[in-house]
Amino acid sequence: MRYDEFVAEVRDRGQYLDQDQAERAVKAVLTVLGERLVGGEPKDLAGQLPGDLSEFLLKRADQEESYGVDGFIDRVAEELSGATAETARQDATAVLTTLAETVTAGEFTDVLAQLPREYTDLLDSMPDA
Repeated sequence: MRYDEFVAEVRDRGQYLDQDQAERAVKAVLTVLGERLVGGEPKDLAGQLPGDLSEFLLKRADQEESYGVDGFIDRVAEELSGATAETARQDATAVLTTLAETVTAGEFTDVLAQLPREYTDLLDSMPDA
């Protein structure tokens, strides 16, 4: 999948008004995910992402912070300059679900293994397309 295809998929899934809005969500969610993952996992995941997506994921990968899904959503909202928790949750869901469909199942399993089980709720909350 190419960068523009990934963003287009997020746009459709998140029902954004335009490509720029979807791209902002992608950047925010991947940046926060990168700081949440530990060890070599950000680099492993980045290796399966198209184009500049890996750059966003690796932006703060050296911070390695641990927090639950609510902390994740709060940080996504901060990245989006004060988005509501509801909007940030929708953004996270659109991006993470697209991510799960883009990388190999084994790689996404490795990502989920580093996150509390509650993160899977972000994947399950997508409406059927």
